Amino acid sequence: MTNGLGGFACGTVAGANTRRYHGFLTASLAPPLERTLLVAKFDIAALYLGRRYDLSANEFAGGAVAPQGFVHLQSFEVRDGIPTWRYAIADALLEMRIFMAPLANTAYLKLELVSASAALAIELKPFVTYRGYHSQARGAANFRIDAGADGFAVRAADSARPYRVAISGGRFTAGGVCYWNFYHREEAERGLDALEDLWMPGCLRGELAAGGRLFVSATAEAAAAADGADVERQVEREARQLAAAAPKSAPAWVRELAVASNQFIVRRGAAADADSGIIAGYPWFGEWGRDAMISLPGLATILGRHEIAAGVLSTYARYVDGGMLPNRLPEGNGACEYNTADATLWLFHALDEHLAAHADRKLEDRLFPVLIGIVKAHVEGTRYSIRVDRGDGLLHAGEPGSQLTWMDAKQGARAFTPRVGKPVEINALWLNALDVMARLAKRRGEESAHRVCRELLNAASAGFRRFWNAEQGCLYDVLDVDGGTAPDASVRPNQLFAVSLPYSVLTNAEQRSIVDICARELLTSYGLRSLRAADPAYLGRYAGDAYHRDAAYHQGTVWSWLLGPFAWAHYRAYGDARAAQAYLAPMALRIGEACLGTVGEILDGDAPHAARGCFAQAWSVAEILRCWIRLEREAAPPARNAR
Repeated sequence: MTNGLGGFACGTVAGANTRRYHGFLTASLAPPLERTLLVAKFDIAALYLGRRYDLSANEFAGGAVAPQGFVHLQSFEVRDGIPTWRYAIADALLEMRIFMAPLANTAYLKLELVSASAALAIELKPFVTYRGYHSQARGAANFRIDAGADGFAVRAADSARPYRVAISGGRFTAGGVCYWNFYHREEAERGLDALEDLWMPGCLRGELAAGGRLFVSATAEAAAAADGADVERQVEREARQLAAAAPKSAPAWVRELAVASNQFIVRRGAAADADSGIIAGYPWFGEWGRDAMISLPGLATILGRHEIAAGVLSTYARYVDGGMLPNRLPEGNGACEYNTADATLWLFHALDEHLAAHADRKLEDRLFPVLIGIVKAHVEGTRYSIRVDRGDGLLHAGEPGSQLTWMDAKQGARAFTPRVGKPVEINALWLNALDVMARLAKRRGEESAHRVCRELLNAASAGFRRFWNAEQGCLYDVLDVDGGTAPDASVRPNQLFAVSLPYSVLTNAEQRSIVDICARELLTSYGLRSLRAADPAYLGRYAGDAYHRDAAYHQGTVWSWLLGPFAWAHYRAYGDARAAQAYLAPMALRIGEACLGTVGEILDGDAPHAARGCFAQAWSVAEILRCWIRLEREAAPPARNAR
């Protein structure tokens, strides 16, 4: 669950926190960043007909799992966008839901006694902390706890943001104790420290009759938490509206992705009129220019959320410097990082999609000078030797030690896939950007700009023929590698963008050949491998410590977001929308593999393709959703009015 500020709540169905990122309230103290874990979880017990039923779970160092409340779990579902548990307790049925208030650092836990033959008492133990979400707390906390009748306030330090926990219609009994050595097994799997200590400041207690309900809230806002029932209805209403934005013919899994799309759209600041932004993924990514521009058409434009699309485009365009969009936007007082060759070029595609769906002359007027400046900077040369080669019109990018494409894993000074030279997708994006600019300039009557962009496009289109690898029947991955003249013939999915982007210089026979080799060598049911398995550099498992994970990141690891461009490229090559759409259908089986109701970042290249990496990824959701809806429109175009 997210709050539209960068904050979130997440955990497991069983109730045990298995990651350092799991928590009931991770607040974004400087939206959308400075994410800080405040309330890790609640342990819940029900006292019914003279017996105690522990409903939670924890794993501790040494392997102990206590309690084991999942044995009482009758069912779990995500209903109207809200995770919902039902516990069978003798003849009683207790429902639990967890959700967040939109645009507030406030999380809620709702308990409702669906049926029972007697009253049921509830006991909740809150586990609190105050730490950056990438770290883990060790040692006894020295927090100031201010107890009240129905809850308590926490002040971790004089400079820390205070937060409050309260129960509706219940009471709080103080009695603090530290719990040691919670074990986070997913962190151990990633080769990281896996232990945490948490403070339990006392117990919240309440009582429910059949049909009764109570809410527990945790908030870092200055104002009191809003009524839980009102917030629950708002969250449900927004989820239903998002699901309804998908085509009526959309299956349930596509509607789930429409709901999930909202998880990544954030407000950049506390003010009501703050800019819009996009979180690249949960739990650990912030705002990335590349991810935002790739994701925006699927997260907003395709669902008719044009105001959000315009807001994000305006926001990110303000960070253009030296003709470049940042790779990462700043956190706190930090500076932007501009080490990317493709984020800027994806901006043209995102704007083109927006303008095609929604006439937005005001935004076009505002961005056109910025876009012209970008083209000029790329022609004259900008950071990291990004420049047009006058000899063939293609775009060169990169210097020794740099990693500028989306295949950007790096440890220390080592870039695992540097791709210095003329990468194929960078040049496919460059051609597409020039085409967008030529069309925009012509429509606006900007004759000089139209002529320049058309000349650049003609030269680059002719130069792009150099990418054709006749021996393999596909495109080279990089030309003029490391400043030389040799090409890189590695079979990677980057060549698909030369087919899937709106502007393509390839013949239909060439497009089909590219799609076919990607299908044969790279395609899995849940995404495309980043390198074919027959390559000596292929690594089939993404596992181990940070170094070994990064080494495998783009050397065979499966990326779910690429399934969208593959499906669209297949349609461009073969013209059968239903056949292309069928390549997206297996995602119905994998929604929930890493995080329920959404799509994760990556999977192992080797079967059975275990889910890895970030468990909710913006471009995975966006590209699969965008391409499914576009293919649905192609397969079943709207009926035209009869004349």
